[in-house]
Amino acid sequence: MAILEPPKGVVFDLDGLMINTEDLYEEVGRQLLERRGKQLTRSLIDKIMGRPSPVALQIMIDYHRLDASVEQLEEETKAIFEDLLPRRLQRMPGLTPLLELIDERGLPKAIATSSRREFVSKVLRLVHLDDSFLFVLTSEDVRRGKPHPEIYLLAAERLKMNPSHVVVFEDSAHGCRSAVAAGTRVIAVPGTSSRHHDFSGAVLVADSLADPHIAPLLRQS
Repeated sequence: MAILEPPKGVVFDLDGLMINTEDLYEEVGRQLLERRGKQLTRSLIDKIMGRPSPVALQIMIDYHRLDASVEQLEEETKAIFEDLLPRRLQRMPGLTPLLELIDERGLPKAIATSSRREFVSKVLRLVHLDDSFLFVLTSEDVRRGKPHPEIYLLAAERLKMNPSHVVVFEDSAHGCRSAVAAGTRVIAVPGTSSRHHDFSGAVLVADSLADPHIAPLLRQS
């Protein structure tokens, strides 16, 4: 399927798509649950992937009937990340040349993520991308998180574009549903944990950010 409208802007998800934070989230989840004698199952990963942190943690609590609050797990999560980020954070393969291609095309680019602003700012700073985007939308900018389309509708509004002119890169089913429902054109780039997800509505399901099928879609004019 081809992109129907010439692309005028690009919006990226963050976790697992641009940066390897989805793998780190799984490590954090494993540690949180191991402390409580529980396991992070594939089913649970599918339920929480792409969700805002408070929502994901509540799902985890309900799934395992944990005697813990969202606030408590958020504090533990923050502490674990403080240790993991400096040692293991990195850009996903293909991201740097893709960003260069988008800049060459003169397309404005932004981020729309389910993570919180403090975390996003730190991650972008650590991978030297903190000045690379027109704007960043986080879970704190919307009332309803993915898979609701609010964040991508807001992104299109901030870009001053019809959603059909916006290309969105996503790596999860929840994110894809959000972007498709907003009327944007979605390029899905599944990670290890999301290759079995349903990416219905995506114009392309790419192997990675370096997939050669991506560039022609961004060059349409």
